[in-house]
Amino acid sequence: MVSSSLIDKARAAAAEALKDFTRHDGTPFIGHPDAVAGIVADEIGLPEECIAAVYLHEANRIAGYEVKEAEWGAQICTLVDGLGKISTIKPKDTRLEAENYKKLIIQYSRDPRVTVLKLADRLEVMRSLKMFPKSNRDQKILETLLLYIPLAHQLGLYKMKREMEDIYLSYAEPEQYRLITNKLKAGEKDREKLMAEFIEPLKSKLDAEGIKYKLKIRTKAAFSIWQKMQKQKVPFEGVYDVFAIRFIIECDPEDHKLEKDLCWRVYSFVTEEYEADTKRLRDWVTTPKPNGYESLHITVKNREGAYVEVQIRTHRMDDMAENGFASHWAYKGIKREETLDKWLTSVRYALEHPDEDTEELPQPPSKEIFVFTPTGELRILTAGATVLDFAFGIHTNIGSHCVGAKVNGKAVSIREKLQTGDVVEIQTSKNQRPNQDWLGWVVSSKARSKVKQALALQEQNRAIDGRELLDRRLKNWKLELPDEMLTEFRKKNGYPTLTAFYAAIGAETLDVNVIKDYILGEAARHAASVEAAEAVQASAKAAGHYESKDDILVLNAKNVKGLDYKMSKCCNPVFGDDVFGFVTRTDGIKIHRITCPNAARLLELYPYRIQKVKWADTPSSGSFQVALKVIADEESASGRILEVIGQFKASIRSFTVTDNPRNGTFEVALKISVPSNLELDKVMSQIRNIKHVIKISRL
Repeated sequence: MVSSSLIDKARAAAAEALKDFTRHDGTPFIGHPDAVAGIVADEIGLPEECIAAVYLHEANRIAGYEVKEAEWGAQICTLVDGLGKISTIKPKDTRLEAENYKKLIIQYSRDPRVTVLKLADRLEVMRSLKMFPKSNRDQKILETLLLYIPLAHQLGLYKMKREMEDIYLSYAEPEQYRLITNKLKAGEKDREKLMAEFIEPLKSKLDAEGIKYKLKIRTKAAFSIWQKMQKQKVPFEGVYDVFAIRFIIECDPEDHKLEKDLCWRVYSFVTEEYEADTKRLRDWVTTPKPNGYESLHITVKNREGAYVEVQIRTHRMDDMAENGFASHWAYKGIKREETLDKWLTSVRYALEHPDEDTEELPQPPSKEIFVFTPTGELRILTAGATVLDFAFGIHTNIGSHCVGAKVNGKAVSIREKLQTGDVVEIQTSKNQRPNQDWLGWVVSSKARSKVKQALALQEQNRAIDGRELLDRRLKNWKLELPDEMLTEFRKKNGYPTLTAFYAAIGAETLDVNVIKDYILGEAARHAASVEAAEAVQASAKAAGHYESKDDILVLNAKNVKGLDYKMSKCCNPVFGDDVFGFVTRTDGIKIHRITCPNAARLLELYPYRIQKVKWADTPSSGSFQVALKVIADEESASGRILEVIGQFKASIRSFTVTDNPRNGTFEVALKISVPSNLELDKVMSQIRNIKHVIKISRL
C-alpha cells in the first residue's frame, strides 16, 4: 500500500481512537481499516484522500472520533460522512427491499467514490467471514448478494464482484462450491490442451493474413457456473460456456472500420474450420450494446464434439470491456434507472480520472428521498415530501389524523420537509381532520388524492347537515324555496353546486337567515313585477296597442323599437312569427318567438307576466335581424350563399366561415335583416338547395 504523510496521519489517528477495540476473533480492530485501505490503494487504485477516509470513517463509526473539516479538508469529510450514513443502513428485509437500499447507498454517496469505498469495505468483510458469528455471517452474505454484488457489477469492478460471488457461494452452497471449483481445477490441463488444439489449424490462415493476436482462456467464475446450472437445470458438464477462447486482435484503435473487418475475418476462419451454432451468434461489433460493449461471440463444436465459446475482439474493445465504462449491466439483467445509470457512470469516471475535482461530476439522483419508520422500515418519497406525505404513505387513516411527528427525535409540524436518512415517528389525534391548506403541504400524488377524498367526504357530510337545517327552518317560517329561486341564489352568491351550497349552511359559513331575507325579498319583487306588468299593459292600452276585446298587444313593424316593447335578442322574432310578450321589470315588454329556447321556462314559471301578442295585418317598412347557421361540406358554398341573399329583400349584417377539421365541414354564421318571416323562408329555402349545403338553421 502507498504511504504518505496524509495516510500516515489518518492511520495514526485511527489507531489511537481504536486502540481499545477488537474484532470478533480478538485481533485489534485497526486490522480492518488496514485491510480495506490495502484494497482501495492496491486493487482499485484510488488516491490518498480515499485511503485516509477509510481510517477516519472507522475511527468515527466505532470510537466516535470527530473528523473536523479544518483539519482534514472538505473532500475527506464528505467521504467520511457518506460512509457513516451507509453504515447506519440496517435493512429489515433485504430480499424485498434490495433495489431501494441500493438506491439509498447511491443517495448517500455525494462523492461518487463513497460507493466504491463501501464495496472495498464489504469485500474485506467477506474475506474475513470466518470470524463472524453465524447469525451475522448469514445476514452479511445475503446483503452482499442482493446489494453489493450488483453494485460492483454496475460499476464494472468485475474482479471484486467475482470474488464476492465466489465467497458467497462457498458459504451459502459449500458443497456446490467445492464440486464446481474441483471440477474446474481438474479440467485445467484439458482446457489448455483444447485451446492449443483449437488454434493449431487456424494459425497458418491467421499468419497468412498478417493478423496479430493473443489468445486468452476466460474461465467462468464458480458462482456464474452455479447460476447457469440452477437456471438451466443441468449438471456442471451441461454448461457449455464454462470457459471461452478469446481472440484479442492487435490493430490501430483509431481505425474502427479496420477493427470490424478484422473481427469478421477471424470469425470467418473459425466458422470455416469448426461447425458453428448460428443461433448463439452475438454480434456486438456491428451494433455495440448501449453501454459501449463490443465483441463477436460464437459457439462452435470441435472435432471431439465439445462445444467451445469463442469471443473475438480487438485490444481496444477488450480494454474497454474489462476496464472502461462498457460494463455488462445491460445484458446481465441488472435492474436500473436512467438517472441511476448516469450516476454510476460518474463513479466509473471518477475511478478512471482520480486527479479531477469530484465536485464537477454529476450528483446523485435527487428526485427521491429515503426515510425510515421507527422500526427501521424503509420508505421512498418524492423529493420535497413532508411529514404529511409520509403519514399518508403509511396509511390513509394515519395521514388523516396526523398532527405532527418526531423526526430524529425532534418534534416537528406536519408541514416539515423530510430529508434522506430521517427517522420519522408520526403523531396522531382522533380530533384531527384534513383541511384545504393540506393540499399545499403535500407533494405526492397519493397524499394529494387522499386529502381531496377526505375533503369531499367532509363536504358531503356538511351538506347533509345543511340541508336538514334549511328544511327545518323553511318549515318553521312557512316559506318555500323553489328550484328556480335556489339556482338564482346559488349563482349570485358563488356556490357552484348544490353540495357546496348546503355544505356552507352545514359549516355555518352561510347564515340561513340570509336565505330567508332573499325569499322575502323575491316575494316583494314578485308583487312589484305584477304591478309593473299591469302598469305596462295599461299604458299600452292607452296608446292603442291593445285590441280591447281580447287584450292582445298588436305589433306594428314601424314601431319595433318603441318604448313599450322590444324584440328579444335571444330569439330575434321576425314579422309574421308566432310570438308572445313577456313583461320585464325594467325593460317593458320583450317579444319572444314561441319556439324561443327560453319560452318553456318563461311560460311555466311566470304565467302572470305573459302577454298575448299579434302582428298587424300587413307588414310595413320595418326590418328584423335574424341569425342563421349553415353547415356545408365545401368552403366554396359560402360564395353561393352570398349570391342567394342578394336576390331577396335581405341585407347582410355579418358573415363568418369556420372550418371543422374533425368532420371536414365548414360552418357559416351570418346575420341578415329581413322585412318578414315570409322573406326569411324564401332565403332559407334557396340556401338549403345550394350544392354542398348540408343544413341550415335559425338561431
